[in-house]
Amino acid sequence: MATKKKTQTKKSRSSAKASAGAKVIANAKKNGVEMIDYKFCDLPGTWQHFTTPLSEFEEDVFENGLGFDGSSIRGWKTIDNSDMLVIPDPDSAVIDPFFERPTLSLVCNIEDPMTREPYDRDPRHIGAKAVNFLKSTGLGSDAVFGPEPEFFVFDSVRYDQTENSAFYEVDSVEGQWNTGEDGGQNLGHKPRYKEGYFPVSPVDSMSDLRTEMVQTMEEVGLHVEKHHHEVATAGQAEIDLYRLPLVPMGDALLWYKYVVKNVARRNGKTATFMPKPVFGDNGTGMHTHQSIWKGNKPTFAGNEYAGMSKTAMHYIAGILQHAPALCAFTNPTTNSYRRLVPGFEAPINLAYSSRNRSAAVRIPTYSPSPKAKRIEVRFPDPMANPYLAFAAMLLAGLDGIERKLDPGQPLDKDIYSLSKAELRKAKVASVPSSLEDSLAALTKDHDFLLKGDVFNEELLETWVDMKQAQVTDMKLRPHPWELALYYDG
Repeated sequence: MATKKKTQTKKSRSSAKASAGAKVIANAKKNGVEMIDYKFCDLPGTWQHFTTPLSEFEEDVFENGLGFDGSSIRGWKTIDNSDMLVIPDPDSAVIDPFFERPTLSLVCNIEDPMTREPYDRDPRHIGAKAVNFLKSTGLGSDAVFGPEPEFFVFDSVRYDQTENSAFYEVDSVEGQWNTGEDGGQNLGHKPRYKEGYFPVSPVDSMSDLRTEMVQTMEEVGLHVEKHHHEVATAGQAEIDLYRLPLVPMGDALLWYKYVVKNVARRNGKTATFMPKPVFGDNGTGMHTHQSIWKGNKPTFAGNEYAGMSKTAMHYIAGILQHAPALCAFTNPTTNSYRRLVPGFEAPINLAYSSRNRSAAVRIPTYSPSPKAKRIEVRFPDPMANPYLAFAAMLLAGLDGIERKLDPGQPLDKDIYSLSKAELRKAKVASVPSSLEDSLAALTKDHDFLLKGDVFNEELLETWVDMKQAQVTDMKLRPHPWELALYYDG
């Protein structure tokens, strides 16, 4: 009987897909679409795509998918298992704003063509499994995320590495280092280092560009709350998205990065989400607001500290306990740890507080509304694969709830100003100081990620190996500053 019910459910899903697919095709023809673009996410977190003409766009693509060679996709399996299927999500259909010819974009899931099972290295599927695990615990029906990605917009970028040389150079007409530039008309009004937060024009020269980014995001269906200049000089920016459930927010964040980069490019500029592309000024983070909802009920509201529930406090404890391992996903590059440096702007100390932005976990207090109760994890950066990072944080929080972990006392003071002795006395741990250390932490502490088969050992080993190769690549290369430090030794 159970098998029959499962078969009927599968058939009903297929019927719904076919009906939704027929509407997508009809709308595409009605709106003069000429090409169909299929987008999917690789393991590091970057969109890949291929494009077909409208004549190849038929209803069965939403059920049977389209085949492609997955052997060259980063983080996926080797050439002997390379045949894959993209299964487009009909709810993701939107006109792509960057193609010259009218092109419909579809975000896709990945399936194994032999078993027709979801591919276990498809990040979008991992995000969906995390939500399904949440539902299975009975603790909630949805995990809601609101990331705040930051980025830099430069006028040029140059870099190279050879056997006997290495350099990089980013430049911006807005950069404080260009106050003495004499290569043409210099009109001044450049944000001073660490003073780029919220100035009006002409100091903020990027407002119109950010507005164009926001309007383009709205064209593709994103709900934007606001945009502004960030703390650093040289065009550092932030555009905030309204909260969404985990998988839709993963989709939205990939659209966000796609829009930012392409709008910058069509304006003759270049955008990067690197955490630390500029020395001596603030790096780029992605503070991530999150909460669990049960239907229409926010489960993080209660009578505990800062108006939070016991559930929320246990969730915070899970984040803090597993933070070193989480960093392997939330801060997944060697460059990430040039932002996470003691004594500077990044919240590396594993404490929580209300309002206090020097804590790794902050409890916002803008509103007393139960619906506004959430936590903000402040150490992630936007190089993270959103599906993996959100899923990992959710699983860490759920582990804290399941085990009723205690986050300890809040640290309601400027943690940046505390001495090492004061930090030791307060027993405040910190995030890892390198990608290598975060990978070691993940290797030791990952059982919480295996619950519900959200992650599996093979995928985690692949992630560690892929990232460890980047660590080794960095170790092999002399750094230019090392010559300044040691050449005359």
